[in-house]
Amino acid sequence: YLSNASSNGNDSKKFKGDIRSPGIPSRVIHVRKLPNDINEAEVISLGLPFGKVTNLLMLKGKNQAFLEMNTEESAQTMVSYYSSVTPVIRNHPIYMQYSNHKELKTDNSPNQVRAQAALQAVNAVQTGSMSLNTVDGAGMGSQSPVLRVIVENLFYPVTLDVLHQIFSKFGTVLKIITFTKNNQFQALVQYSDGMTAQHAKLSLDGQNIYNACCTLRISFSKLTSLNVKYNNDKSRDYTRPDLPTGDSQPSLNAQTMAAAALTAPGIISASPYAGAHGFPPTFAIQQAAGLSLQGMPAGAFASLGVPGAAAAAAAAAAAGRLSLSGYTAGGNSVMLVSNLNPESVTPQCLFILFGVYGDVMRVKILFNKKENALVQMSDGTQAQLAMSHLNGQKLYGKALRVTLSKHTTVQLPREGHEDQGLTKDYSNSPLHRFKKPGSKNYSNIFPPSSTLHLSNIPLSSTDVVMVFPGSLTILFIFFVRKDRKMALIQLGSVEEAIESLIKFHNHDLGENHHLRVSFSKSTI
Repeated sequence: YLSNASSNGNDSKKFKGDIRSPGIPSRVIHVRKLPNDINEAEVISLGLPFGKVTNLLMLKGKNQAFLEMNTEESAQTMVSYYSSVTPVIRNHPIYMQYSNHKELKTDNSPNQVRAQAALQAVNAVQTGSMSLNTVDGAGMGSQSPVLRVIVENLFYPVTLDVLHQIFSKFGTVLKIITFTKNNQFQALVQYSDGMTAQHAKLSLDGQNIYNACCTLRISFSKLTSLNVKYNNDKSRDYTRPDLPTGDSQPSLNAQTMAAAALTAPGIISASPYAGAHGFPPTFAIQQAAGLSLQGMPAGAFASLGVPGAAAAAAAAAAAGRLSLSGYTAGGNSVMLVSNLNPESVTPQCLFILFGVYGDVMRVKILFNKKENALVQMSDGTQAQLAMSHLNGQKLYGKALRVTLSKHTTVQLPREGHEDQGLTKDYSNSPLHRFKKPGSKNYSNIFPPSSTLHLSNIPLSSTDVVMVFPGSLTILFIFFVRKDRKMALIQLGSVEEAIESLIKFHNHDLGENHHLRVSFSKSTI
């Protein structure tokens, strides 16, 4: 056992022996070269994707820390991953190795109070425990589910959708309102419960959305619920997709956003879901030597971006297994979809719709209760994403209800047992949108809208309009980008657009072209 002393000086002397590079695995990991303003939550977030963090000792005077994992296996997974992908916090590459010490025993000295409070908060979220020993100043206890967010150093535009993507990493976001007050861009973000809000605040407060700018300052709001009247670029109630848009001015379009982001040195406007594997969102990951992050520039990543799919694949290969217990998004990949229209819904239609937000592995419509179905995604982050975008949307006249299922996998029927085609295995489907590492589809994930984006149209084709039923179509615009023909189609409602996407995605246009249909961020 190792007890820490009450000052950073004594701590440093006690742990000085770890500067050499021991290769013997240990649950305790020695973390070096941390920035001066490092906080406890950031150090804990380095370990969260790999297992439970059981103890923390901060040596701020030395820019070092010791992190204790719950098992040696999770510590090995963590060291193995970070040996190939160097973590970067505020432009500081962070280095880590196994400690000589087999476990940490911390006392109640003043410099450890914050570390223990931060650990307590994370563990409360991981276990779902509400009975916490409150530490003064740690922001614990029963808090509002509404967070007040101020974005400082706003050098590049931050949209409601960007905030939704970042905050959805920690749980389902119910409502967002954005506004400008005292010349500052601010937002109110409502989760379903205060515990999720606490976890998001702990991990995101002080982080940059893009490198060196757009800093998040987060506090708990005095409000306990938000009243959203319009769904537009300033406010959104994700539980009420039927709300009117009001008269909000349209926000910067996707091209303007992309151009702004690409002109910024070292900044990438990748969706915070880019990796879609639940990696820690609280630090940038630098490109490691020999590790190709496909489709990404060699510069630093957006601070709240997650590693590209190639990095995720490398990590998974190095890890064999990733325990993502600390993240709601890294949990169960199976959703229960209820309130379906049994006359119209098929496994194929659910596969196409949910496939907009991730790779659907299996679908089962329940034999005795055909208004219910189980949909299994390739990971928990994709399930979270599909749930946040599709819950409450109307499909064939009925509002979908989407929740995480208690099942962890969808069972296929036993051989010789026919289930009327109600269970389908799509694990080898060629229609998966996200199986290619670094797929650009990760940055084109948008909520259901009445405008559809059509691509993979043959240059010679003029009859795509004929594919869509004329009575539903309001506007149709063709454009060509990089020798590829695309189109935007505006339909009468979001529900019509959803049904059209299901019906016409992968429609055979001839010349070996199958139509690709997605929801568009733009309106015509």
